[in-house]
Amino acid sequence: MSIINYLTQEGFNKLKADLDEMKSIGRDEASRAIAEAREKGDLSENAEYDAAKEAQGMLELRINELEMVLSNARILDQSQLDASKVTVMANVTIKNLKTARELTYKLVSESEADLKTMKISVNSPMGQGLLGKKVGDIAKVVTPNGNMEFEIVNITID
Repeated sequence: MSIINYLTQEGFNKLKADLDEMKSIGRDEASRAIAEAREKGDLSENAEYDAAKEAQGMLELRINELEMVLSNARILDQSQLDASKVTVMANVTIKNLKTARELTYKLVSESEADLKTMKISVNSPMGQGLLGKKVGDIAKVVTPNGNMEFEIVNITID
C-alpha cells in the first residue's frame, strides 16, 4: 500500500521543478563527471570514477524518491479544509504551558517542512501531537528532552 502525500499546489510545483532539473541538468552533469573520470585511465584504481558513479547512483535514488512522492501526491484545496481542528495545512498557534511562550506553526507534508519558515511536518512528534486537536485542547508532545504540553490557542487556514 502506498502512502498518500498531501501537498499544496506550490509544494507540488516545486517538487516537479526539482525533479525535472535532476532529470535533465543533474543527469547531464553526472554523465560528464563519469566521462571525465574515465579518461584518466585505469578504472580499477580511479577514485574519481568511483565517486562519480556513486554520485550518479545517489542522483538516481533521489529521482526515484521524488517520482514516488509525486505519483502518490494529492493536492489539497485549502478552501475545502476544516479550521475547527488541527489538520494538514492548518496554521496553529500554540502556547507552551511551562513558559507561556506562543508560537505559530503551519502543518505541512514531510517534503514541504521547513523549520526556518515555521512549517513543520505532520509526521514530526510536534505535528503528531497537534493533529486533531481543537482550540482550548492540550496537546502532549513527546520530545527527546521529555514530555511537553501546549495549549491550542488558534487555528486558521490560509
